[in-house]
Amino acid sequence: MQFPFLSRRAALALGLSLTTTLSVAALMASGTARADDRPVVRVAVQQVVNSGALTPLREQSNVGARIFPMIFSPLIDLDRQGDLAPVPGLAESWKRIDDKTVELKLRQGATFHNGDEVTAEDVAFSFGRERMFGDKPPRRAGQDDKTIKSDDSKTLFTTTNTQTGPELPPEVPAIARRLWPSLERVEVVDKYTVRFVNAVPDVTMEGRLARMGSQIISKRAFLEAKDWMSWARNPVSAGPFKIKEFRPDNVLVLEAHDAYFNGKPTVKEVRYTVVPEVPGRVNGLLSGEYDFASDIPPDQIATIEANDKFEVVGGPVLNHRLIVFDKNHPQLADPRIRQALTHAMDRQAIVEALWGGRTSVPKGLQWEYYADMFHADWSVPEYNPELAKKLVKESGYKGEPIPFRVTNNYYTNQVQTAQILTEMWRSVGLNVEIQMKENWQQIFDRNEPRAIRDWSNSAPFSDPVSSIVNQHGPNGQQQQVGEWTNEEFNKLSGVLETSTNHEERRKAFRRMLEIAEREDPAYTVLHRNVVFYGKRKDIEWKWSPTFAMDFRADNIRYKK
Repeated sequence: MQFPFLSRRAALALGLSLTTTLSVAALMASGTARADDRPVVRVAVQQVVNSGALTPLREQSNVGARIFPMIFSPLIDLDRQGDLAPVPGLAESWKRIDDKTVELKLRQGATFHNGDEVTAEDVAFSFGRERMFGDKPPRRAGQDDKTIKSDDSKTLFTTTNTQTGPELPPEVPAIARRLWPSLERVEVVDKYTVRFVNAVPDVTMEGRLARMGSQIISKRAFLEAKDWMSWARNPVSAGPFKIKEFRPDNVLVLEAHDAYFNGKPTVKEVRYTVVPEVPGRVNGLLSGEYDFASDIPPDQIATIEANDKFEVVGGPVLNHRLIVFDKNHPQLADPRIRQALTHAMDRQAIVEALWGGRTSVPKGLQWEYYADMFHADWSVPEYNPELAKKLVKESGYKGEPIPFRVTNNYYTNQVQTAQILTEMWRSVGLNVEIQMKENWQQIFDRNEPRAIRDWSNSAPFSDPVSSIVNQHGPNGQQQQVGEWTNEEFNKLSGVLETSTNHEERRKAFRRMLEIAEREDPAYTVLHRNVVFYGKRKDIEWKWSPTFAMDFRADNIRYKK
C-alpha cells in the first residue's frame, strides 16, 4: 500500500498506527486481550473489622486476622495451610547476628500496590516512630512503662526516619509497643538488607516478625495520606490483593494485585459482605448469593450439607476462648470468688452441648506448637462445684450481683455459652447477671462496674510470649484497661521476654500459669476456638488453623 501525498515520516507513522490497530484487533479476535474473566469470590462474614480501620496496628482482632494476610505482606510469613512454620515473605532469608539483632535480606523486585518496589527504606519506615511507635520508647531490662519518664524517649529510642506523616492515634503506639516492647531501631544496611536491633535480648524476634502487626507498608503512600484514618481505610502494602472499596460495617472489596511476588491471583476480586446473623449467612450461601459463609455453628452443618452443592470445612484454630475477670470489682476482689467461678464451669459439657465434641478443653493458655515450652501436665481448674460452693462460703459473699458483659455472638455460640455459664455459676451461689453489649467499646467501658467478660487469645508465634505476656503482661491489654495486675507475674513476664536461658524461661512460664489461672485468676480458659466455613463444593480451597481465609493463587481453584 502506498500513500503518494504523504511524507516518508508520515507514511511510516501511519503504517505503524495501522499495524498496531490490526494487531490489537487480531488479539481481540483471538481472545488474548479480552476483559478480565477471573472469578469474583463472595464471602459472607459476621464483621470485617471492629474499629473501622484496615490496619493491624489498630485492629488486633479475630475478624481482622481473617482479611489482613490478603492485603499485607510481612518479612517472614507462616505456612498457613500446613504446620505454621516460618517461611520467606518479603525477606528471602534471615539470620541471627546476636541475641539482640536479626538481619534480613529482602527479595528483589517485590512491589507495593502502588507499583513502588519494596526496599529497606520502606521496612525501616514501617517500624519507625512516624508509623508505629510515636514517642513511646523501648523498654530495657528491669524497666516497665511506669518507670520510663516522658523525657527518656530521646535517649531510649532512635530512628533512621526524619519525615513526618499523619498523626498517630494514641492506641497505635500502645499496640505497637505491646507487639515490640524493646525494638530500638531498624538499620538500613543496603537497599535490600535490614537489621532489627533490640534493646534487650529476645529469642522471639523472628516470631514477632511473622505476627500480625509486623507487616510492611509503603513509606511514600503513608506520607502522602491526607490523615491517619484515610490511610487506615486504604492501606498500601504488598499483599496479593489491594483495596478497591471499603464501607465499614457493610462491605470490603479487594482486587487482585497482579504483580504480587508469590504469584498473580487466580481470582479477580474478593468481596466480603457483613451479614451479622447466622441464618442470613447460611441462606445467602444456599441461594447462591455467596460462595463462602464464615463462622458456621455446628447445628447448621447438616442444613448446609443437605444440599449436595455445598460443604462445611474447618475446625479448631490457634485461639482459645476465655472468660476474663476484673478483680477491681467489689465482688471479685477476693480471689476465692474468681477461683469459685473457674471451678463451677463444666467446660466439657459446653464442648459437647454446643460444639458436638468438635473441639476440646486445652491445657490452659498454651498450645502444643510451643514445643518444649509446652507444659503437657498442666490443666485448667477442675470442674468441682462442691469446692466452688466452699470457696463462695469462705469468702463471705452475700449474693450481690456480678455483671457479665457479652456481645451478640461476635464469637460463634457466644450468647448460648454465656447462658449456660450463668446457670453453672448460679448453681454454686454466684449471682451472675448477663449484660448484653453492642460492641467492644461498651465491653471495655470503665464508666460502669465491670466484673466478667468474654474474650479470646491467639498465639501468633510459637512461644508463650505471644499470648500470655502479649495479652496479660504489664504491657498487655488486660492490664492496660485496668482489670488485673500482679507484681510477681509482671516480673516473670520480663524474664520470659528477655532471658536466653531455656530452662529459666520454661520455669517462669509455668509459674505465670499458676498465678494467672489458679492463685490470682486473671482469666480462665473455656475451650479451643473453632471456625467452620460453608462453601461451594466446586471450589477447591483449604482452610487454615489460623483465622486467615487464604485466597492466594496456590490455595483456590474452580473445578470444571
